[in-house]
Amino acid sequence: MEKVRLDKWLWAARFYKTRSLAVEDIHKGRVDVNAQPAKPARDVRVGDMIRMRQRESLREVQVLVLSDVRGGAPAAQLLYAETEASLQARAQAAELRRMGTEPALSLRHGRPGKHDRRAIDQAWGDRWSASVDP
Repeated sequence: MEKVRLDKWLWAARFYKTRSLAVEDIHKGRVDVNAQPAKPARDVRVGDMIRMRQRESLREVQVLVLSDVRGGAPAAQLLYAETEASLQARAQAAELRRMGTEPALSLRHGRPGKHDRRAIDQAWGDRWSASVDP
């Protein structure tokens, strides 16, 4: 096997759960092959460098083995080698996530309800006013 479609290889290497998810990310421009934008039908060869954005992380891998058959996770990890810079960046991102949560995640979405308005009133008290009193 000399070449495999990019979407099939990404699926076989277990970067995406389905080929349609791989195609969707490729169309959104989240996958580059050899620093060039790719299409799902692009042929991947041994030695190609693939860069993909998944969630907030950026992964850069080198193709070691070609496969269009999805196997187990240990077999899939033999298809590629992740670059050292990519491993360090993912470790650093994981450490930042571990250190603290995003403050916006604790906020409720949408308009405040009765309970929320009362909590706001209790917190602010008389400090907030829409009037222009001196």
